[in-house]
Parts: sequence; C-alpha cells; structure tokens
Amino acid sequence: MIATSKKHQENPQASNRILVGTSIEGDLLSDGDVRVDGRVKGNLKVAGKLVVGEQGVVEGEAECKNASIAGRVDGTLKVAQMLSVVQTGKLNGQVFTEKLSVEPGSELNGSISMNTVMRKMVKEEEANSQTA
Repeated sequence: MIATSKKHQENPQASNRILVGTSIEGDLLSDGDVRVDGRVKGNLKVAGKLVVGEQGVVEGEAECKNASIAGRVDGTLKVAQMLSVVQTGKLNGQVFTEKLSVEPGSELNGSISMNTVMRKMVKEEEANSQTA
C-alpha cells in the first residue's frame, strides 16, 4: 500500500524512469514526472508529465497532468491538460484530455473525450480530496 499526503503537490525536480528491460506490475504513484521505456502493468498516477517512449508499454489506467506517447498505452488515459501522440504512438482504450495533438502515422483505437468531460473530472476529484 502506498501512503500519500492529502494534497498531492507536483515536484518538477522529481523525475522517474522505467528503463528498457524493466517490468513493473502494480500501482505507481509519483509527485513528479515519469518516463516509461519498459513495461508497466497497473495503475499510474503522475502529478507531472507522463512520457511513454517508443519501446514503452503501459497496461492499465494512467492519470497525469500532461502526456507524450511514442510507445503503447492499453487502457484508460486521463490527461488534465495536453496529450501528444507522436508518429510511433499507439493508444487503445478510453482517452480523456483537455487538449490533443496527434501526428500522422499514430494509432488511436477507442474513445476520446475532450474539454468539458476532463474539467468536470478534475473538479470532482478536487472536491473529493477536500472532503477526505
């Protein structure tokens, strides 16, 4: 079990890397940025930016402030601000984001919800964290 503070503060200096050849099964919580070049099977909650490199694979639910996808994400991706999918990126599942940038050649399979849906989810999460 991961212990967290009531208020999740972003730490721009904190950067975590999951390198090629590394596999993690379970939930990952970070106050900073996370780069995945290996494989993560589970849920990710990232206060900063989530980067999935060309060889990176994320299976599960991922939640972050911003994201750049060059590898593969299978599951639900919730991005509070900007999601960028580059040419080699593959997204399979549900995507919730405020802004979306998609390069030609990338693959998106599933559903995409933008703007008001994401703002509503963020407001609900803030209200829940204040009452906890």
